[in-house]
Amino acid sequence: MLRELDDIGRETAVGAIRALEVELFGNHAWSEASIRQELDAPARVYVFDVDEADGRDTDREPAIRGFAGYWYDGDDAEIMDIGVSKTHQRQGIAVAMMNHLISRARRQGARRMLLEVSVVNDPAIALYHRFGFQRIGLRKRYYQPEGIDAYVMALDLEPRIVGFSGNGGGGGGGRGEAPGVLLGVAGPAGDTSAAGDMTKQTGQETQP
Repeated sequence: MLRELDDIGRETAVGAIRALEVELFGNHAWSEASIRQELDAPARVYVFDVDEADGRDTDREPAIRGFAGYWYDGDDAEIMDIGVSKTHQRQGIAVAMMNHLISRARRQGARRMLLEVSVVNDPAIALYHRFGFQRIGLRKRYYQPEGIDAYVMALDLEPRIVGFSGNGGGGGGGRGEAPGVLLGVAGPAGDTSAAGDMTKQTGQETQP
């Protein structure tokens, strides 16, 4: 089940993100201080996949299997980090979280969703293409210390119509359904879950 930060609590979120970061990224993992700084920064939206059955009838907290978040600057929503635990990959979790963030960003009024992804992370790139993301740029040597390049990818969230309106009056655009967003795209079998992490900010390398 998907929960947002306020639903699970800040300390639970910090611990869960840190554990997943270490599992997925090793020496590239965000520190606890970096995670706290990220969650405290303005205009962040984070979502968590919570296995509530794991905590049922026990004293344990429900397990958090994945997380994802973006920064909304008033114009664009930029994905900051996304990850799914190794034992829960290929179960549709990454797709569900991306669908949630895309929908949330659109409701906030974001014009585009942006991300950076390693040029060698083919599963992640393929998944983003399925959502309608397109490559718009290249950041040279973005991931350090390996010096791996990153593609900048974007998804238009504003609805747009290309061409002229019906009666031959040159009135240009109208508003229709936003292009390229495949809500409900692919279930578990189609979740390539490059999201050990599919994209990661701050110049750290992603896991394929």
